[in-house]
This record gives sequence, structure tokens and C-alpha cells, in this order.
Amino acid sequence: MALARIVATRSTCDRLRAGAVLVKENRIISTGYNGAPPGMPHCDLKHGHLMEGGHCIRTIHAEHNCLLQAAMISSASTQGATLYAKYGPCMHCAKYLVACGIKRIVVGPIYRHAQQAIDYLKEADVQVNVYEENPEVNQFFSRIMTEELKEETAPEGDIKIDITK
Repeated sequence: MALARIVATRSTCDRLRAGAVLVKENRIISTGYNGAPPGMPHCDLKHGHLMEGGHCIRTIHAEHNCLLQAAMISSASTQGATLYAKYGPCMHCAKYLVACGIKRIVVGPIYRHAQQAIDYLKEADVQVNVYEENPEVNQFFSRIMTEELKEETAPEGDIKIDITK
């Protein structure tokens, strides 16, 4: 879930910074954040938002972008994968997740009317887990994200690589 939060920082829609990570067999196969399609104007104060039903429809949602990235870049099968999402999905994204064979989702807070989407996922036999904040885990990630980077030497000392062979 920490990675979904980090991915969300790349969002190009300033209304909501959402992120998602798709995992299969303990391997990350794609990530996604909400934002405009490549080459299209971002959703921000300069270009505005294209609103419909309380949603900016200029953006592609994080969950959808995650599935698109899996198809376009990694060509990985999404069948049986788990999706971690910063927020609960909308109904459209829930349909895409079911169609792509996602078997489990772990979501953060249920955003707006996402309970309907959660119910839909459960009806489609997708396991839905709502992520519960853990203050100790949050402190750990906060510490490692803010600590200074330092050079370290392995206990074995410097490693020399012979590139002449």
C-alpha cells in the first residue's frame, strides 16, 4: 500500500492523487496513477477539469491505468493478480478489474460512492480487503523516506570487478 501511495504522487489531476499497484505471484507487474492520457493536457488550474457526475472524466483512473500498463508495457497476464489501490474503485474501474481477471483488491478509504463498486466486485467473487492503517508501519515508512542517504561499505570491503575477461 505504501507503493500505491508513492505512485499516487505522479498523478496529473490535482483534484485527487490516486495510485494503484498490480501484483502477481509476489511480483509487481504494473503501476498506475490518475491522469490525462499521454500527450493530452493535464487536469490542473491551467487547463481545468472535464467534470461529469462529480468526477473529472479527462483523467484515466489509477486502476485503469494500471491495467493498461500491464497490457502495453509488460504484456503480463492480469489473471489472478492482486491490485493495491489508494482508494476504493469507481464502478467503471470495478468492471475493468473483473474483466481482467483480478482476484483480490486491497483498498484504502472508500471514495465517494465506491461501496456500490465494492459490492459489485464481491458479487464477481473478487476478494476485497479494506486496508487498515498501522501507525508503526506508517512511522517506519516515514522514517525511511526522510532519512539521509549515506554511503555504506559492505562488511566484506570494496568489491573489485575484473572487466578484462
